[in-house]
Amino acid sequence: MCCGPCSVVPLKQTLKGSLEVCGFFYNPNIHPRTEFIKRLESVRKLSRLLELAVISHDEYDPAPYFARLGGTDKKSIPTEQRCASCYHERLRYTAKTAKQRGFDFFTTSLLYSKYQNHELIVDMGLDMERKFGIPFYYEDFREGWKSGIEESRSMELYRQKYCGCIFSLVERELHKRADSSSAKEAKASSGRAVMGLTDKK
Repeated sequence: MCCGPCSVVPLKQTLKGSLEVCGFFYNPNIHPRTEFIKRLESVRKLSRLLELAVISHDEYDPAPYFARLGGTDKKSIPTEQRCASCYHERLRYTAKTAKQRGFDFFTTSLLYSKYQNHELIVDMGLDMERKFGIPFYYEDFREGWKSGIEESRSMELYRQKYCGCIFSLVERELHKRADSSSAKEAKASSGRAVMGLTDKK
């Protein structure tokens, strides 16, 4: 479970209807710690609403994630590389835990998101299936994208504004600044045009 909102459709509309499901929260690369706690609490709230058992990795320790990437310099780490590292570690730990605890298969709420690399997630899930000897359950949960948003809002679940790691947080801030600058420039340009028209009269 990457978060509460992305887990609604996989749980409520698909998995929990015909299967005995246990949630698993392992997201140590979420930044900062306050955001990690908000997402963990959102998952716990969803578990109460759906009466779902959840195994949660409560320890906040992003250091291994950064170590795998070789540092925190955003310019030297392509988006594809850091996302692949994130997918790999979370799916690896999920498959390993599922195998150790005797589950029949594992899957991920990442398959719900329209913003993630769906094909890469599937490939990595199948790779973990081979490595740990436990089947990877695949379903394209993106079909329930809109209903998932509506339901998570009706449940009043915390809805994050960025993917999760420090790099995605920085990108969000840069986009916000760019959008703000564009809006200011457009407003100023509009004002100059009006003044120009006024001067011609």
